[in-house]
Formats: sequence, C-alpha cells, structure tokens
Amino acid sequence: MTGGFSYTVYDVSELSQAEVYGRVLADLGKEHEEIVLLTADLAKSTKTGVFFKAFPGRSFNFGIAEQNMVSASAGLATNGKLPFVSTMACFASMRTCEQVRTDIAYPNLNVKIVATHAGLSMGNGGTTHHATEDIAIMRSMANMTVIVPADSIETGKVVQAAVEKHRGPLYVRVGRGFEPMAYEDAGYEYEIGKAVRMREGKDAAIIACGVCVLQSLEAAEQLAETDGLDVGVINMHTIKPIDREAIIAAARETGCIVTAEEHNVIGGLGGAVAEVLAEEGIGIRFMRRGIPDVFSVIGYPEDLYARYGIDAEGIAGAVRETLKKV
Repeated sequence: MTGGFSYTVYDVSELSQAEVYGRVLADLGKEHEEIVLLTADLAKSTKTGVFFKAFPGRSFNFGIAEQNMVSASAGLATNGKLPFVSTMACFASMRTCEQVRTDIAYPNLNVKIVATHAGLSMGNGGTTHHATEDIAIMRSMANMTVIVPADSIETGKVVQAAVEKHRGPLYVRVGRGFEPMAYEDAGYEYEIGKAVRMREGKDAAIIACGVCVLQSLEAAEQLAETDGLDVGVINMHTIKPIDREAIIAAARETGCIVTAEEHNVIGGLGGAVAEVLAEEGIGIRFMRRGIPDVFSVIGYPEDLYARYGIDAEGIAGAVRETLKKV
C-alpha cells in the first residue's frame, strides 16, 4: 500500500483486530475510491466508524436488515465497487447465509465480508451471539475464500491483501477485541493461502488459526519445558484455500498433528486438515481440538477456552494425549 498505514507496529498492540481493520480500510480508501462500506447498525461494534467519518458518501448503514445489506453489496460489486460488508459473525454467516451464497458466491462477486465478534468472543452474550459454525458454513460455498487472522497485525495484512491482491468473495473472521498478540511485529511475509510456520518442531505439530495460534505457541513452550518435547506451530490463517503442502510437510516431519480452533470441531480447520490427510493417504496420530459438537455454555471467553481445551493448557494436553496413540 503506497500511502502507508495511519498507525505503527508500536500502536497495534493497543488496537483490537476490528480497530485495525477499520483504520486500514480507511487508509486504503484514500487511494481506492472503489471501496464502499456497508454495515447493519453496527459501525461502533465493528469499529468501522473511522471509514464512515472519512468517507460518508461511500458508507451505508442498513439498520437491522443484514440480508438487504448483503444483496445491496452484490449490486454495488456488479457496478465496479469494492464492497466491504461488516457485522457480527453470527449474523454474517447465518442470518445472511442465503444471500451470501446466491447473491455473492454464486456469481463470484468481489465482495469482502469482515465478520467481528466471532467464535466465543461474545461468550457472555449467549448462544445467539456465539459463532462456532461460520467457518464450516462459509468454506462450503464455492468461490468463497475464508481467512481467520491470528491477531491485529495479521488482520491489517489481510485487509490490505483483500484489496490489492485478491478478487472474489472473501470471508474474514475476527474477534470482539480482547485478543492478545501472536506476532511480535509485522516483519513477516503474508500471503493468502500460505500458512506461516511460527515454530519448528520434530515431535509433533499444532496447526491453529485465530486466537488459538498464540495459545498453541504457549502450549509448545510449555511442552518443551515440562516434557522435553519439540513441538512445531503452524498458523493456518487461510482455511480455504488451505495450504495442503504445509499440512503434508508437517505430517511427514512429525507423524503427529493436533489442530486448534475456536470453532465447532465439525467442518472447521480440523476437518479441513483431516480431509487433506485422508486424500493424501497419510496415516498419522491426529486430534481435532475445538468446541465439541455442542452449543457452548455462557461465560467469559477465557473461561470457555479453558472449558473446551483450546487454551494453552488444553492444547498441551491434547498433544500429550495424541502422542500416546499407537
């Protein structure tokens, strides 16, 4: 991006994923007049108010009418605009599912859906506001690219890539705003569809996305200190198209893979990794760690991560258990 961001890497640790999204989009909007923003009465929650303020003539609030918003974004895309659609993940993936499928994915339109408050980040908001099925829903749609950035730094890179390097339907999943940093700085190359090796390891590999990337790094450190295990960590930020080469390499190098995600174990990252292993005929020790096939209880996100074993302690335990498999 030639214009540069309106913040530095020193600021980013104080910004949520959604705040970075809003700022980067506003920066990109200065040079890409085709960018338009659509939201459903949630500019404050999705942190897109900065774009609304900078470009009021290119910002549209549809009120509580998410389905209309998505259909309108399709119309804008057919007229040369680059729509960014923003609402909470539970609404973006379920309330608008038919419109996303038929109006955006089917005609392969260049619409970007940035869904906030994903996974269990709205843990105390109840089941209606949990989004633990969205990855499965979105990755099942033809033409749809699905990305789950690990933190604020990666979110900025994703938004920039979405504008400058990607064409077609895109679903980006971010949290509510309390997600800690997985990267120390922005000094790494980001590419849609290309996983990032965060840590090398020969005994096992953890393949994670979103908030589970940092938890996986902490789990790997714990396993090294307490068990003497050398565990690698792969940030699989792009769920579709998934980096098959990274999965195959990790399987052959370690013979043991654990996946970690803030999503139902059915249809998400774990399922996608399992599909690759099965199709390649690779038999290894394998475990999916995520939300079991249940509706989550209500509680603070950190408590729910511990309950479902997707915090550092739970992921470390999953690695130990998987390594014991014959």
